[in-house]
Amino acid sequence: MTATHTTGTPSAIDTRPATPESTSGSGHLTPGSAPQTATSADHRPGVRDARRHLASEARRDPSRMQRDLRDHLLLNFTDMSRFDQSDLPVFVRGEGCHVIDAHGRRFIDGLSGLFCTNLGHSYGAEVGDAAARQLSELVFTPTWTVAHPAAIELAERIASYAPDGMEHVFFTSSGSEAVESAWKLARQWHTQRGEPQRRKAISRRYAYHGTSLGALSFTGYAAARAPFEPLAVPTHHVSPTYAYRHPLGDDEAAFCAALLAEIEEAIEFEGADTIAMLIAEPVQNSGGSYMPPAGYWAGLRDICDRHGILLVADEVITGFGRVGHWFASERFGVVPDMITFAKGVTAGHAPLGGVVVHGRVAEPFASGRTSFAHGLTWGGHPLSAAIALTVLDIIEREDVIAHVRHNEPLIRGRLEAMRDLPLVGDVRGAGHFWALELVKDKESKLAFTAGEADWLLRDVLSSQMWDAGLLCRLDDRAEPVIQLSPPLVADIALIDEMLTIVADALTHVSALVDQDRRPAA
Repeated sequence: MTATHTTGTPSAIDTRPATPESTSGSGHLTPGSAPQTATSADHRPGVRDARRHLASEARRDPSRMQRDLRDHLLLNFTDMSRFDQSDLPVFVRGEGCHVIDAHGRRFIDGLSGLFCTNLGHSYGAEVGDAAARQLSELVFTPTWTVAHPAAIELAERIASYAPDGMEHVFFTSSGSEAVESAWKLARQWHTQRGEPQRRKAISRRYAYHGTSLGALSFTGYAAARAPFEPLAVPTHHVSPTYAYRHPLGDDEAAFCAALLAEIEEAIEFEGADTIAMLIAEPVQNSGGSYMPPAGYWAGLRDICDRHGILLVADEVITGFGRVGHWFASERFGVVPDMITFAKGVTAGHAPLGGVVVHGRVAEPFASGRTSFAHGLTWGGHPLSAAIALTVLDIIEREDVIAHVRHNEPLIRGRLEAMRDLPLVGDVRGAGHFWALELVKDKESKLAFTAGEADWLLRDVLSSQMWDAGLLCRLDDRAEPVIQLSPPLVADIALIDEMLTIVADALTHVSALVDQDRRPAA
């Protein structure tokens, strides 16, 4: 769920339908006039450009956009009944770490679009110049049997940021495709080694790994899976690294041991020689920034090595600086067999994803002993690759990752102070990737009922955030959480403004709870 808040007075933009001004040239319209007969003057470049501009402005009329949206555009994961009595949000412009809607209202982009606009909206011109240069040189060539300079350079660049031994990159168009590709690599790799029976996977409950049918098998979010079951890949889902409600959550070592023991039990139950891969996010997004206990990723590496299972780190969100490292795997001291990525590699400027592959897994394909039986038309598209290279240049030039590491303790301190608010049960996260879990009673950790959570998030907090100009995620796929993931370039002043909005909204809703104005359980 997305929410928002306005900071100060929204900057006004003229959203009225544009009307052609009267001119002396024939074929133009004056307000209220009937169409005139076209003449050769209509075909002059300047006239054509003016007409296109006016038509484009008319299409941006808010009323027309709402009508066309409802009539023609199917949205992702959107309950349209929520907007029976209100407009759907339409954003038309970005400035720095803000986005601006069709009515001129400004909002802090507290979720980086969808964990991807890591540079905000400040570098579009520079990235656009790089895109134009690429399109002037080469519009498209695939990465099937042939290659092109941008894909070659980008693969080398990404490999240079990855943990030691991870030397090869396979490009896709999205995170879901990256996860699907990792699965196919794992299956084919095991088959090449004489173990074609390894057809199962291990993932974690609540985890989100994508919604294409293969990736959806690994996703542990029941509501996303149910309409499409049975799914393609037999997957055993184990507990996430959710310490707050775990009986051993206050003892980090015991908690870690319990999680790893559960995975060992799952492997024994399924049969170790039937499992191809284990996939997990270094910091799990769904459920609210679940952090791993110390030793967890080292434990995963050990378990996978002992049982011949490939370890896949899904870094579609955490890759390229979100938690203060190029890859979060580095933060947790692990070298996976594969890392999936997307989102941050282009900072939202273009679609691109991929898999970073360890040399031992890439060897059968890179050596020519076999070929990877998989491909995507747009994987490593020259335009997206050129954009990604420019984004990586900017991240290095502006020292963005060091900025995130500098901000982390400041953000943590401000969020920890919110534990004093009545509804805040837990604070967790890293870098620019945080969550606040909300509870009915802090002492007992009593959870809100489903009806109460719906009221809390959708009826109260969502409107509070929107009115104050903050976009964030209010999520109850597990327990109710507020997720905050601002652009990596956000400064501490903007972050303070964002967190003040959150604190004010929680104070408001706490008063309503005290007045028992929530719905009946």
